[in-house]
Amino acid sequence: MIRSNVADYRAAARRFLPRFAFAYLEGGAENEVTLRRNRAAFEALAFEPRVLRDVSALDTRAMLAGRGVAWPAVVGPTGINGIFRQAAEEALACAAHAAGLPFVMSTASTSLLEDVREVSDGDLWLQLYVQQDRRIAENLMARAREARFSTLLLTVDTPVLGQRDDYARTGFAMPVRWTPGLLWDLAMHPRWLASVGAHGQPRLVNLSRSARLAAGIDDVTGTRTHRMDQTLNWRDIAWLRTHWQGRIFLKGIQSARDARTAFGYGVDGVVLSNHGGRQLDGARSPLDILPETVASAPRSAEVLIDGGIQRGSDVAKAVALGAHGVLLGRAPLYGLAAAGRAGVADVLAMLHKELQTCMRLLGCTCIAELGAELLTTHGMPAGQLGVGGVGEVSLAPQASQ
Repeated sequence: MIRSNVADYRAAARRFLPRFAFAYLEGGAENEVTLRRNRAAFEALAFEPRVLRDVSALDTRAMLAGRGVAWPAVVGPTGINGIFRQAAEEALACAAHAAGLPFVMSTASTSLLEDVREVSDGDLWLQLYVQQDRRIAENLMARAREARFSTLLLTVDTPVLGQRDDYARTGFAMPVRWTPGLLWDLAMHPRWLASVGAHGQPRLVNLSRSARLAAGIDDVTGTRTHRMDQTLNWRDIAWLRTHWQGRIFLKGIQSARDARTAFGYGVDGVVLSNHGGRQLDGARSPLDILPETVASAPRSAEVLIDGGIQRGSDVAKAVALGAHGVLLGRAPLYGLAAAGRAGVADVLAMLHKELQTCMRLLGCTCIAELGAELLTTHGMPAGQLGVGGVGEVSLAPQASQ
């Protein structure tokens, strides 16, 4: 089957996955206002291209976390990927490395970080949740250092899990709660059942190993979701520094004010993120707070964003507003669910090609030429938006696809 864009892979993933698994991949918190806002922020921006420029030679390379990348993107951290495909993190890491991009491994991964390092020589980052027993996080960091992970992403927007109504509607729960509805859902997806479901429930093996627990999902899920360290605060960045000598980014920053505080505590970068709309419903989109954040960031600091990125032109818009790069979340997972590692590779290749096409049509030949002067919204150049973000967006409910 020919798939020409991320939306095609999304449709293929929806056909392959049981309803509960697709809802876990796709859904947001509560009324999904933030989820829609993330996408609408990109759509509110229009381009003002420059024409009659020589664009025969193009260079999309950039620097992220002190290393060269093929284009300004990172395959971001996502959890419980074992419900989409077997050896999910291995597939994501290998496809990212082949595309010249870093891969961020989640604390909630279903593969061991040592196993991912064994199959990939690429740049690996660790996303960290901190539990009440901080020895778990300390052990995760030690294992990641030993496995030559380069960068730490501390997630700061998850003292508790957001309210995700689709979990109740579809019966998603870890461990699985067997109901007639769930059994029917599985029966209607025999390809998934044969290739993924037949291997049993996914296990949070990284968390299990570092917590020195049996690998059962019951105990480990409780460790992750019900015992998060709610005392975590700015002073704990010093604690992180005693256990991690590489770069430290904070993921989940949702205001320029907090970004300034983070830089004041000496972090190397921030990821503007509302967790893909899965935590606090009603939060602003990362793209909206990007210009203000960049304007007040130290020259040496890096600002990345995630949320709503579905096209290469979205990457161009983010960079034009000052982001050093983007984290890709759902898009690679659509490829993973639909076609495994080959699907991830195809999605990344599509996005890169779209970015190249967009740059040429904008009259840009390198990443450094992408600037706010190429954007407009509601007739106002994006470079003049200042604190106000990218303007009003429609929050009308989207039709089901």
